[in-house]
Amino acid sequence: MPILNITVSGTPDTVPSHKVAAILKEHTEGILHKAPALTSIAVHYADPAHWYVGDSLAAQKKATFFLDIKISDETNTASEKAAYIAAVYRDMAALLGELHEVSYVHIDDARPAAWGWGGLTQQFRAVSKMLT
Repeated sequence: MPILNITVSGTPDTVPSHKVAAILKEHTEGILHKAPALTSIAVHYADPAHWYVGDSLAAQKKATFFLDIKISDETNTASEKAAYIAAVYRDMAALLGELHEVSYVHIDDARPAAWGWGGLTQQFRAVSKMLT
């Protein structure tokens, strides 16, 4: 159901993908109530020498990340989303070390008619579920 794309400063050797995914799985299921079997996570890496927030992260000796998560609109409250952003930021800071404040979590509330998986829109799935 949700798809998460995260880019972290570092390498797979310094920031193992399975640790990043574990943080995201925990909070996506626990706070946003999304089914783990339908949660897709892609972990990407960027060299801190080539990631700039003002100066390069390497020069600042700081880490960062950018998470973009797509969920169906109207499936989570503002409070749940705020709690999710805070929890992901906290746990990514614990994993990455000194985190640059300018680290982002973007929750994209996608219209159910505009996205889906398995060839069916989320809107079709929701309506079908209500009819059964």
